[in-house]
Amino acid sequence: MFRKLLQRDPTNPMVLYSLGNELFKEGRYGEAHDHLQRAVENKPDYSVAYRMLGRAHYELHEDTEAKSVFLKGKEVAKENGDLQTVKEIDVFLRRLQKREVGEG
Repeated sequence: MFRKLLQRDPTNPMVLYSLGNELFKEGRYGEAHDHLQRAVENKPDYSVAYRMLGRAHYELHEDTEAKSVFLKGKEVAKENGDLQTVKEIDVFLRRLQKREVGEG
């Protein structure tokens, strides 16, 4: 369904996010990344898309990229007053930190 919607409007950030999220749930992190990246490019203040994009990087073990995206997403979420997303991003930043020191 999301692919059909994307054919009509290939730059729609909501559709890009939704498709990326579904691909992520299926464990297709590389494909999810591509759609989520386009979502944040088309809507730079879309904090939940940053969260999912960071998670895709995390699952792909692209820790430097994940950290960068999470930090940007946290900044965007704070600007939007999206405190829940800030909290969720903080959880993943801690997981990254643990992974860096060999605990994750």
